[in-house]
Amino acid sequence: MSFEEQPDFARQVADLNNYGQALNSCETVDEVVSLTLEAVSLLFDFASTTFIEVRAGEPAIIESTNPSLSAGEQPSAVALKAVEAGNTTVETGNGARVSDDSSIKTALAVPATIVDDVVVVLVVRTAEENVSDRYATPLEILASHAATAISNIRSHQELERARTDLEKRKEMIELYDRLLRHDLGNDLQVIAGFADILADDLDGEHERYAEKIRRAAESSSDLIQRVGDLVSTLEAEEEPEPRALGVVLESVVGTVRSQYESLTIEFEPSEFDYRVYGGDLLDSVFQNILSNAAVHNDGDVTVSMYVEEAPSTVIVGMADDGSGIPDEIRDELFEMGQKGPDSGGTGLGLGFVRALTESYGGSVGATDSESGGAEFRVTLQRV
Repeated sequence: MSFEEQPDFARQVADLNNYGQALNSCETVDEVVSLTLEAVSLLFDFASTTFIEVRAGEPAIIESTNPSLSAGEQPSAVALKAVEAGNTTVETGNGARVSDDSSIKTALAVPATIVDDVVVVLVVRTAEENVSDRYATPLEILASHAATAISNIRSHQELERARTDLEKRKEMIELYDRLLRHDLGNDLQVIAGFADILADDLDGEHERYAEKIRRAAESSSDLIQRVGDLVSTLEAEEEPEPRALGVVLESVVGTVRSQYESLTIEFEPSEFDYRVYGGDLLDSVFQNILSNAAVHNDGDVTVSMYVEEAPSTVIVGMADDGSGIPDEIRDELFEMGQKGPDSGGTGLGLGFVRALTESYGGSVGATDSESGGAEFRVTLQRV
């Protein structure tokens, strides 16, 4: 008899949904594990249950009611098969047992995926035979609730780590900002002032040298002001909140298209129907990257935008067919002040992009596109 045909089907579904709501209220993975094992023990009659968490494709036992299995150990073969297949897997006979003297006849490994990645596997063992029809569906429902809860917890933990890292970075930036504006800024004013005096009293080649000194001092002072403005902007940025990614991108694409006639952006708004964590300056992340494709390339350039899902994140890709990333700045592309040899900018744009993205619990990277240009990938936490 299948799960749906059992007389108490409606009651079990209601119980599973109640546990699902409780799991979504858990704040730690340990709470999720404990509540899931409790649900299995109360709703079913198995000899043992093992909870396995999968991180970055690596499964590990978190807790088991089987005394022969311990936390942190490598899961059994049936669990590994379930992770690889992404489907409920059944083993019978010797393959189901953990120890040779066991009376176990069947092991059922039930994986739960978020997008395409397995997050949780529940392995139950029983002395019964032919149990998959009765128990596979309810265990899949429970495992799915547990996987969703863990995925949400991971997202919140990543966000919290990002906030902590951002606060530490802000403290250092504020320190450097004060030193730059006060100490170095004052020195540059003195240099520019004396250079003006020298230029008035000199002529010919020496006058040109004095003028170069003055311009260099003013340029450096202007750069310090720009960095200070950037710091002030980051300090004022609000905590990340749920944002409609498609709405943000549609607005940015419209703005950039109107600014650069040489730039073609291939963008389908319906493909980006996600909610992500971001602040008021989320649009600046994408506007900087898309604008760079036009500014740092000669002639017409096409940018193709795409999206990829992961268990707790969304990746927005932007690949262009331009001249690519210069080798001399490739490794430090997102460092503040880094710019190409022919760039007339300050080099703060992509440093600003990285700082903002990381403050939202995300990341940004760049590589060569398939068409020989540059490809940027922005990772954001999903809601």
